[in-house]
Amino acid sequence: MARDDNSRGRMMAQHVVPPKIYFAVFTALLVLTATTTAISFLDLGPWNTVVALGIAFVKATLVALFFMHVKYSPPLTRIVIAGGLFWLAILIALTLSDFLTRGWVPILR
Repeated sequence: MARDDNSRGRMMAQHVVPPKIYFAVFTALLVLTATTTAISFLDLGPWNTVVALGIAFVKATLVALFFMHVKYSPPLTRIVIAGGLFWLAILIALTLSDFLTRGWVPILR
């Protein structure tokens, strides 16, 4: 681990990621982007969106873990990210519950 001096003279630990890891993640992102493009030309019916969102989720996870250094972060950072994803899941669930139940009550005119 590399160490940098901060303004108070204490040492701060930082994880140094080798360039090989960055190139591997970059290559994976390029392959996943090419896969997304190739899948978009196939007719998978309603599964086109599901497959595209699945690939996008994998790409976002790679970016967060390696380029944003979440993989090497303290546990509090992971808890905050998990809380944000949980909140996103709540918002999506509430939105879908509204959207999917709109036809249950007849419209009075």
